[in-house]
Amino acid sequence: RTLAMSVYADLDYSIIDELPAGRTPVNTVAIADQRRDQVVARIRGACGQGQQAYWVCTLIEESETLAAQAAEVTADELRLTLPELRIGLVHGRLKPAEKAQVMADFKAGATHLLVATTVIEVGVDVPNASLMVIENPERLGLAQLHQLRGRVGRGSTASHCVLLYGSPLSQRAQARIAVMRGTNDGFVIAEEDLKLRGPGEVLGTRQTGELNLRIANLERDSHLLDQVKAAAAKLMDGHPEAIDPLIRRWLGENERYGQV
Repeated sequence: RTLAMSVYADLDYSIIDELPAGRTPVNTVAIADQRRDQVVARIRGACGQGQQAYWVCTLIEESETLAAQAAEVTADELRLTLPELRIGLVHGRLKPAEKAQVMADFKAGATHLLVATTVIEVGVDVPNASLMVIENPERLGLAQLHQLRGRVGRGSTASHCVLLYGSPLSQRAQARIAVMRGTNDGFVIAEEDLKLRGPGEVLGTRQTGELNLRIANLERDSHLLDQVKAAAAKLMDGHPEAIDPLIRRWLGENERYGQV
């Protein structure tokens, strides 16, 4: 939606096409939940070589309580399966001091594997963490998946992200996972997200869905948008009396939008 709004307002964007110093691209793979044992074995191998890993739990419902319960169950299961590893747990129901201690232990290398909810999607920097497992990635959008994946690849070691999905996948979920596997470029991901979800309303609250433009198509006509903005500015400066008739012609009962 932000990309779409940059077309209609005095907004601009910059493209950062290089990774920050010391970062490495993250190799992303998608694995069905039926192969969960292989993913656990991969964690054992990575941690056995001195690396650290994340296991991210997701839920459909926006409930911190349910998300915390899911993370707790997963942590208990992994402790039984990987008794040789020190496993931490962090979720939104922890007190701030408890959460800070868990994160400090992980950053210091005191724990090998951190089981977490999506609370770790921003503000976490552990260069030694080179493997992330995102459980049920089909429940998340591209932006959140990209943010989560950004927790690995912060050191010199080759990093990997495993999307542990539940079958069957919808066509849209398949498309999102394909995008994540195909690129690490946040701008490309944002563009693909715009194609998949639509921009929503520029003047309104709906953040997804088609714009329902009568003629234009943002994807097809992107090369014309700068010319359109320049023409609109020229029209406003030179022929302001022509603006209202144009608004009434194209917007009809939505004419009030032209007064915003």
